Amino acid sequence: MIGEHEEASDERREGYGAAPLRGLEHPRYELVPVEGAREQAIYLPAGAEVSVTCSPTLGIGSTIALAEELLARGFPVVPHLAARLIEDETRLKAVLGRLEERGLKDVFVVGGDSKVPAGPYASGLTLLRAMSRLGAGIERVGVPAYPEGHPLVAEEELTRALLAKQPFASYAVTQICFEPETVLGWLARAREGGLKLPVYVGVPGVVDRKKLLRISLKIGLGDSMRFLKKQTGLVGRLLRPRGYSPDALIEGLSPYVGDPDYGIRGFHVNTFNHVEETERWRRGRLGSTADGGVFEGVRRAAPAPMQGKE
Repeated sequence: MIGEHEEASDERREGYGAAPLRGLEHPRYELVPVEGAREQAIYLPAGAEVSVTCSPTLGIGSTIALAEELLARGFPVVPHLAARLIEDETRLKAVLGRLEERGLKDVFVVGGDSKVPAGPYASGLTLLRAMSRLGAGIERVGVPAYPEGHPLVAEEELTRALLAKQPFASYAVTQICFEPETVLGWLARAREGGLKLPVYVGVPGVVDRKKLLRISLKIGLGDSMRFLKKQTGLVGRLLRPRGYSPDALIEGLSPYVGDPDYGIRGFHVNTFNHVEETERWRRGRLGSTADGGVFEGVRRAAPAPMQGKE
């Protein structure tokens, strides 16, 4: 049974926080397949696991194209598959075949933001069932989780859906959140309710403040935004001219990374393609150094030219 996280003992914090900012050494990174993503990818640390998002306007073709380029550069890549963008089983087979051909064996399955499904897959769960039935050569599957709920779906429904996806999934990734206690409270409830999947906690990277506020309002981060309004210190950090950095969030969650009760595997950094700033911040927190404008050990090869959508 998970104890009250608000009363976590000094022993717990010291034990799990022995490594500096545990979980920040090897986080996952998320990129959006738009212009500039390839240029920002040169700032990713060698061997970093990279997730590539999918949206109604960009399509799955753009997601896979960027995933293939990153894979060729030596990164383990996790393309997102949006259920509502897949027209039919024939299209699904083609997508899965392309992934298998390229050696992409880890995917992140979401319902997608399209108001009207393009085919029979109206939710992530329906797509997961179809993928399981087809016997696709996918070895790991990630699914989303929502510590602060979803603007269009009730919390009870989100919980039922997550537990229903669990047999098809390998891990979960939470929606971005600004408040450590919200994440820990949700995890405590989810574990007690039967969630057994390891969890990567979604955190914002070092992002332009206007972009972060816009994204936060769009995805309905209610509790976090209300929390920010109450905390002048955090509001000050968010409104700094240089943008937002997730120091307080990482510091609040780091002691729990690796704790078997909570099952936090690590951090999933939503860079919003601000990789250079985010990676400079991360290395600074870990005591690493940067080499001029390009970090030491980062690939210096010129990015591949932009490819068109599929």
